[in-house]
Amino acid sequence: MPGTLVSVTENPTHETPADRTLARHDVPDPLRDDVRMLGGLLGQVLVESGGQELLDDVERLRELAIKAHDARDAEGAAALDEAIALVQDFSLERAEQVARAFTCYFYLANLAEEHHRVRVLRQRQASALTEDDSLSEAFEQLEAEVGRDEALRRVQALEFRPVLTAHPTEARRRAVSGAVRRISDLLVERDHTQSGGTTQAESDRALLAEVDALWRTSLIRASKPEVLDEVKAALAVFDATMFDTFPRVYRRLDDFLLNSDAGRRAPLARPFVSLGSWIGGDRDGNPNVTSDITREAAALASEHALRALETAAVAVARKLTLHDSSTPPSAELLALRQRQAQRDAVLSSDAVSESPGETHRAALLVIAARVAATQARNADLQYAEPQELEDDLRVVQQSLVDAGAPRAAYGDLQTLIWQVQTFGFHLAELEVRQHSQVHAAALADIEANGVHGELEERTVEVLDTFRAIAAVQQRYGVRAARRYIVSFTQAPEHLAAVYQLAEHAFGDQDDAPVIDAIPLFETFDDLENSVDILEQVLPLPAVQRRLEANGRRVEVMLGYSDSSKDVGPVAATLALHSAQERIAQWAERHDLVLTLFHGRGGALGRGGGPANRAVLAQPPGSVEGRFKLTEQGEVILARYGDPVIAERHIEEVAAATLLQSSPSVEKRNAEATAAFADMASRLDATSRARFHELVKAEGFPQWFAQVTPLEELGLLPIGSRPAKRGLSVNSLDDLRAIPWVFSWSQARINLAGWYGLGTALAAFGDLDELKRAYREWPLFSTLIDNIEMSMAKSDEHIAERYLALGDRDDLAQLVLDEMRLTREWVLKITDSDWPLAGRRVLGRAVQLRSPYVDALSLIQVRILAALRHGVDEGTEEATVDQLRHVLLLTVNGVSAGLQNTG
Repeated sequence: MPGTLVSVTENPTHETPADRTLARHDVPDPLRDDVRMLGGLLGQVLVESGGQELLDDVERLRELAIKAHDARDAEGAAALDEAIALVQDFSLERAEQVARAFTCYFYLANLAEEHHRVRVLRQRQASALTEDDSLSEAFEQLEAEVGRDEALRRVQALEFRPVLTAHPTEARRRAVSGAVRRISDLLVERDHTQSGGTTQAESDRALLAEVDALWRTSLIRASKPEVLDEVKAALAVFDATMFDTFPRVYRRLDDFLLNSDAGRRAPLARPFVSLGSWIGGDRDGNPNVTSDITREAAALASEHALRALETAAVAVARKLTLHDSSTPPSAELLALRQRQAQRDAVLSSDAVSESPGETHRAALLVIAARVAATQARNADLQYAEPQELEDDLRVVQQSLVDAGAPRAAYGDLQTLIWQVQTFGFHLAELEVRQHSQVHAAALADIEANGVHGELEERTVEVLDTFRAIAAVQQRYGVRAARRYIVSFTQAPEHLAAVYQLAEHAFGDQDDAPVIDAIPLFETFDDLENSVDILEQVLPLPAVQRRLEANGRRVEVMLGYSDSSKDVGPVAATLALHSAQERIAQWAERHDLVLTLFHGRGGALGRGGGPANRAVLAQPPGSVEGRFKLTEQGEVILARYGDPVIAERHIEEVAAATLLQSSPSVEKRNAEATAAFADMASRLDATSRARFHELVKAEGFPQWFAQVTPLEELGLLPIGSRPAKRGLSVNSLDDLRAIPWVFSWSQARINLAGWYGLGTALAAFGDLDELKRAYREWPLFSTLIDNIEMSMAKSDEHIAERYLALGDRDDLAQLVLDEMRLTREWVLKITDSDWPLAGRRVLGRAVQLRSPYVDALSLIQVRILAALRHGVDEGTEEATVDQLRHVLLLTVNGVSAGLQNTG
């Protein structure tokens, strides 16, 4: 990130180290100004709080870190040694203060960058510039290839299903997020104030107060969040952005499709975003998710959805002041008004009193009151289901059209209808996930003791989960919860078990809730065997019944995390691509409507990276206008926390989803897959062998825990889910993929994102052919670009410090050699001098952040060394606790600096 911590004693008219750093990287002036201003405010807060000496220590470490990072020579090595010595001399209290300072700086710098991104996006919108990767651009390209009618059919069948998950990757407290958001709001206000006036002075005072509050706010949670805390955090994003943002995307698309008729004709755009959530439903390895929690999570989501719909309905009604003399109500609307009066005469009369001669407005006020009654569960007034609400809104809308007021019909009222269609009364479909072994154990328990016998507590909870699903469906509709994901699906019996347990929970299949059991193929072997398993699942009677009822729609989930941990990132990428291709062909053979559900994480080692590029690289037939993925941890706030960025993200993914099935894209992907099949095979085998050489080495799990903060991450209260499924660090098999990636990221190695590629590329050897693959093979170019980003966030010199914490020089050398080899070949293929040199904005952001992350990493290494080698039975518990506290502060800071965790 551009900028530094700027001392308030510096003369602003003189060039500072901050200015030189910013200038060297060609930072836009508005962003430069924001960073300098926020850095200056933080510097002032540091002086006020800890004295000039604190700021001097922070600045000294910053300057050394920059010199060490930028000068990769003897001078840089000397600067790094001096920085290490400085960190070693810090007291634990000073180390904590410095770590907090850098972490606060990252929060401020990140929000400044986000603010500038929003500023640029708004400027483009205001100037009517067409964005690359926009839906309108995608439609035009598709129309040119398949004709307008077919393009319209496809855009109206488009589906984008983001599923929010609460994996423990969001290291930032909600209190900190709130402080950052308030500062962001003040930056927006600052853009609208007159420089030098009293308003500007007030803005500066308010900003300084908020930066001071951020500094004084504890950056670490006192305890792990409860599951419902995670639910509430996601719902806060819905309240802030999603409810209004999704229909704005539909509106922009509809304005493009209708052109001059926009607002005067029924919309051509249909709602295509369907929100899902695992938060409160995902119980795989998380004993804190119970059937009661699932019910509460669904109730909270419904409460937020209905409250938002009521507020929106009232707002539309307040503006619908069209008089009956100019806009006469239709017979259908008058009939609706009569039904409303019969349902509650007083309420209907009050609406008339508030809206004399305004029948449309009166009807909508009663509709809003009925939405409120639905939330309050008032049996006399509540809507039974969202379709009943939509039907009433359609009556009002059609009456307006019939009366010659289409703009009123297709304006705010249409937005409200889209919101009802998108969110219903449930807001997001609550998806349940459980491990196949848990189901197998529950069935064995029932077989041994009878469903009404003395069952194990876990078996009872499994059965209660199905009863919770039924309760959610009964109250909020089948759309609210029907998908049931089975982790580690390795046999057809694992899906059959879901339907068997549902019947056990109710005694009869006719009483059981509607269930769509979804296989999750995670490991390399599972991906390889996926089609064989699916073939055996298809004849199951329960599956056949669902296919008959749902239009032969099937869903298959693919796990990116465990497959990467299993065989390495390169082999996993190729295995996932092959599995998608084979599953799509299987679905086509059986005339099935397939949706592939991508368990992509925010980090590159877990399938992260730009989602739109990943969509366009999928094999032919695997998307067909439908894309579903998990939005995990810190990604939720990054992609949906700001409405402008959220709109851009949705448009990019939707545009890619629409284009992926175009003839040109399908042809390109199919031809590239065939042309580079031999290369893929060779890269797969070589990279996998190299990866296994490392991770299967004797003692690797213990060494991994030594050289990364793996064990300490388990102490970080960042999520309700345990970091391990129950085994010790003596085995990687049961280590969750999230801490696997998180730990390597913290150690500045990012091994999970790239290990094995360098050896595979070197063994292949033909650079010209690799460059051709980079140009012509989307899967390969996406892989290389993601690994390039991963390498850019790694640092060999800092990594050496972490690796020195272990006692295995042989393993450390393997890692360093592969890091150098991977970097060398990636730069050759991309014709670059350094990682991300060809991506100016992203490269600038990563390069400018790196020295500051280095500073935090040096503090973290010092603390880890003390915990590894300096703690014994005689060490006071308070000292150990302080060491861990400082370590966790650095974890927060490094996460913020790298902008990804697990």
